[in-house]
Parts: sequence; structure tokens; C-alpha cells
Amino acid sequence: MRVWEIDPTLLCRSHLLGEHREIHAIWTFLTTDKGQSYRKHPETLRWIGKLPALKTRHDVVVNEMIRRGWNHKSKLENASGSDTQDEFLLTVAEQKQWLRTKACSCQV
Repeated sequence: MRVWEIDPTLLCRSHLLGEHREIHAIWTFLTTDKGQSYRKHPETLRWIGKLPALKTRHDVVVNEMIRRGWNHKSKLENASGSDTQDEFLLTVAEQKQWLRTKACSCQV
């Protein structure tokens, strides 16, 4: 699971769409009884109490998807908590370095 801190304009198609799916998965894990085993995943844990911040990231990702001409129909609603994410598993520099090791077209 990965929600990036990187500008989504730099992400390749695969990583951008993957992040969008992960955001929705984390949202579901934190707002429903589904995916209880994933609630302990570090990426999920860092979003507890920060659904507005997760929604903000979702909206930034969606704006990039739309800019690329893709359709988007899934919304996130009823967010409560902090609108700031201050917990990171990797710094932006570490995330970019990790992406450089992948065989993809991310512009990092």
C-alpha cells in the first residue's frame, strides 16, 4: 500500500492509478468494518484521524487524472479529523529514490 507525497504530475499511469485505488482502500478500511486485517498496516495507520488530509490527497490525484483525460466517478465524503498529514513512512526524497528503482515512466 502506498499513498505518495510526490506531486502526482510526476507519477506514471501505473503509480497514479495505483495510488487512487490505495486511497479508496484506506478510506474503506477506516470508515467501515471491511478490511480489518489491513487496519494495522503502517500506511493505513498513518491516516487514522486524518481523513480530511486523505481526501485532499485524493482530490489532487483526481485532478491529475482528469488533466490526463481520464474519467473519475468515485468520491470520498464525510471526512472528519485533521486536514494535515504529518506522519510519513518515507521522505519525499526517499520516495523518489524508491521510484527510480522501478521500471516505469515516473518523472522523478
